[in-house]
Amino acid sequence: MALFRGILVLISIVGLLIAGLVFAFSDPDVPADVLVGKYGQAPSQFVDLPSGAHVHYRDQGQPTAMPLVLLHGSNASLHTWEPWVRELSTQFRVISVDLPGHGLTGPVPGDDYSQEGMVKFVDEFTLRLKVDRFALAGNSMGGGVAACFAIEHPERLTHLILVDAAGLPTKTPQDPGLGFRIARTPVLQNLMLYVSPRRLFEDDLKKAIVDDAIVTPEMVDRYWELNRRVGTRAATLKRFQIPRDDFIELNVMKITAPTLILWGELDTFVPRDVGDAYNNAIKGSRLIVYKNVGHIPMEEVPEPSARAVREFLAAPSVP
Repeated sequence: MALFRGILVLISIVGLLIAGLVFAFSDPDVPADVLVGKYGQAPSQFVDLPSGAHVHYRDQGQPTAMPLVLLHGSNASLHTWEPWVRELSTQFRVISVDLPGHGLTGPVPGDDYSQEGMVKFVDEFTLRLKVDRFALAGNSMGGGVAACFAIEHPERLTHLILVDAAGLPTKTPQDPGLGFRIARTPVLQNLMLYVSPRRLFEDDLKKAIVDDAIVTPEMVDRYWELNRRVGTRAATLKRFQIPRDDFIELNVMKITAPTLILWGELDTFVPRDVGDAYNNAIKGSRLIVYKNVGHIPMEEVPEPSARAVREFLAAPSVP
């Protein structure tokens, strides 16, 4: 009995220590209106979907040109695509969007942050904008969503662009950074609801991007603040608790859209062999690998990667 009481006392002490650490180092939520004031000004727009989602997006470039829809990666936002927008908006209609549980879109009714839920969101969002057929590009998590969309809605796509896209398994050891490891660790992941150190975002960004000079204080602040939007940390926790989806692995060979695959040679988040797997599985696809580049080529090498996209979209379609 004495041993049992001692264990209870020890558990209580540890619990109090953890509670004290959370209180001491907690990072408060940021109100949505504060973030909209800082990150949601023109050219940003907002639209309400029939599902109830209040969506943040940007529709830039040439209104009557070919539409190119851009899907960001995990814990990122539409801002990651601005280097491509600058390069491509003179020739195309470029639409970027904050996916559910991200950026200024934030949590959505129903709390569906699964891959399938994201596909339904993209379908609903593009139809709401009356964009029936379009080219679709996605990075990381957004690349997996784009690949899944291409499998489920081939009639709606003119082209598919996968940028260090998730969705297929790798045989290469991965190093996603401390933040992502915490997010996937049971019990410990609950700290995400209260503790989101700015340094954690900085370290993970420098792990994703080879050239540290690209990781500016402004970039770190944007990631840190948007990921603390009211409700977003709870949405992120739910998303990381969703079991891995093997839908793409089982159906990737069904993709029929002309496909361009762009990859960073030094990506440790989604390693190079995943790009090879996509290229081998999708008939007629083309793979371009950028040396000394990590997980986010559109921010690391915006000019050459955007040039590859421009040439791809301008080329005659092959049935």
